[in-house]
Amino acid sequence: MDFANIALFGENPQEGIVAVDFDGEATARVFVRAPDGTTRGEEHAFQPFAWSPGGAEDATPLAGGHPLGWLREFPNWKALTAARGEGAFSFSDPVQQFLTRTGRTLFKGMTFESLRRLQIHIETTRPPDSPHSDPERDPLAAIALTDATGWEEQFAITSPAEERVALERLGSVITERDPDVIEGHNLFRATLPYLAARARHHKLRLRWGRDGSPVTSRPSRLQIAEKTIQYPRAGVRGRHFVDTYVLAQYYDVGTRELEGFSLAEVAAHFGLAEAGTDPLARAREVRALAASLSASYFVQAQIFPYNYQDVIVRGNATKIDALFLREYLRRGHSVPGTPESRAFEGGYTDIFFTGVAPDVWHCDVASLYPSVMLRFGLLPENDTLGVFGGLLGDLRKFRVEAKRRMRVAETEIERRHFSALQNTFKILINSFYGYLGFAQGHFADYAAAAAVTAKGRELLRAMVEWLEGAGARVIEIDTDGIYFQPPANAKDAADLDAGLRAVLPDGIEVEFDERYAAMFSYKAKNYALLGLDGRITLKGAALKSRGMEPFLREYLQLAVGHILRDEPAAVTALRDRFEAAIRQRAWPISRLAKTESLQDSLAAYQKKIAASSRNRSAAFELALASGRDYQAGDAVTYYVTGTKKKIVAYEAARLVEMWRADARDENVEYYVAKLNELHAKFAPFAPEPSPQGMLL
Repeated sequence: MDFANIALFGENPQEGIVAVDFDGEATARVFVRAPDGTTRGEEHAFQPFAWSPGGAEDATPLAGGHPLGWLREFPNWKALTAARGEGAFSFSDPVQQFLTRTGRTLFKGMTFESLRRLQIHIETTRPPDSPHSDPERDPLAAIALTDATGWEEQFAITSPAEERVALERLGSVITERDPDVIEGHNLFRATLPYLAARARHHKLRLRWGRDGSPVTSRPSRLQIAEKTIQYPRAGVRGRHFVDTYVLAQYYDVGTRELEGFSLAEVAAHFGLAEAGTDPLARAREVRALAASLSASYFVQAQIFPYNYQDVIVRGNATKIDALFLREYLRRGHSVPGTPESRAFEGGYTDIFFTGVAPDVWHCDVASLYPSVMLRFGLLPENDTLGVFGGLLGDLRKFRVEAKRRMRVAETEIERRHFSALQNTFKILINSFYGYLGFAQGHFADYAAAAAVTAKGRELLRAMVEWLEGAGARVIEIDTDGIYFQPPANAKDAADLDAGLRAVLPDGIEVEFDERYAAMFSYKAKNYALLGLDGRITLKGAALKSRGMEPFLREYLQLAVGHILRDEPAAVTALRDRFEAAIRQRAWPISRLAKTESLQDSLAAYQKKIAASSRNRSAAFELALASGRDYQAGDAVTYYVTGTKKKIVAYEAARLVEMWRADARDENVEYYVAKLNELHAKFAPFAPEPSPQGMLL
């Protein structure tokens, strides 16, 4: 990769930095991979700093007229902390401060394949990620280790003495193999706390740091879309922890494809499941998942001033803000304060037809919002140095080049590298618009954001008008794309391409990317597509909500397939088959059980109930009754008992582990009623011919 773009990659070209840590005062320890493969530690002194709105004896004036117009430096981190609250702004992470000030980033001159990655999977007599596992009661049964080279080692544990030896050997392996990254599934909330507890039991410490220091932990939380996850944030000097459970959560924000987040479910979704019950097979799954999901974050660590572990959990808008602040600092320029948040109209979504339409095409504007921002100059007004437009334009060029090099790559390693690179650039490009409406962004601009969406709506309406005038039947618009049935005389995209380009300004490109055998348009932003290869894609929470029980999700997937293929009788037969299975109690309880993630702590839930600000929830009530230490983000799986279809769910709910196959007590009438309710919503889209019609 060419790191010459200073605004994107920072000004310091130092290669081989694999981690940075801070001593708590004013020294950064930089861990660097040498050409001979060894890793050395370098100590660098630096002064913590803050942007200030006013001058002081220790402040340096900055160019320009933005409110944060002075730079203050402090002798150590303690002095900076004491000065906070005086209207100044500074990063709360000392590593970010050091990397920002010095223009360094991690992993320059390295590829993802050169990263030393170690995977850990543990097993106990109970699953370590289940809420009822107890490290004091359930000792380790096995520790499985793999790394990116293919090396593997497993410790089977059958006695307390063997457990102690295994924990000691685990520490020795980490020292010997010297990984940059330690990976695991549910690493933060299950594996690491469990290992730490078992180590304490044997009066050991997990001294995994590159300097022999122990693993540390502090309470933290992640906000991923609408989900809040409380977790103990672990850290270790000179290395990074990467949790594939967290990576899967971020992946699912954009796709909403995962049925669940256990290692088995995520590995199966990506086609990476290993056969057998061997713990090493689970560690191999972690290795493959991490390689699939973290490569783009490796590239981001070459760009943003964060440690690798931190770049994963930072929001895209926060990361973009970090780029602007780094470049303004480098050029000695003042920066704006954060804007006052305000609402503005969003993208254009509309539905013109409900039902099933055959032969549907899709077209969209390539990178709609980034294209609009650059073509019409809709950029942050307070970006005096023009960093926003420059970076956005460069990223588009870099992505085009990365895609070209991915196509012509001669080795699989090269192809994966450029695939991760172009995907990273795509993510960043699409995040620039979101940054305009980011309340914590120093260069955010709500007026520009509103103008971008307004121009986007204008362009899409012009495209719809032209398509309808040409004889097409527009079905639905989803932010930047249009689904439509083509005019009768259109044979391929070329017949429409020139006409659409004529109504769009220069610099705005239209793309025809897919053609479908049929589309089921249910309601705005909720639709299903039948590919020419027979594959069905569901879009929207109404068609693929994880809030449904598994049997309802399965019914919906199959029923929509029948609707798309014009098989009305099969929809009714499907309902009948599902009802029979429920009444005959033919399914395992997992098909009926519902899984909900706790969005609050138990204490917060109780407070809201006391204030009558929310309704009671089966998941929360069961969590409270269990007496276990459930945290926000934990999942609760339960089923409903009783004999009547109308019940109060939280009163009749039971944890799924309480269910017994020899004394089945699931509420048959309740589940049949839920099936019928869902069937009633979709049966009108698959009407069967009446008997009279059939006779005619």
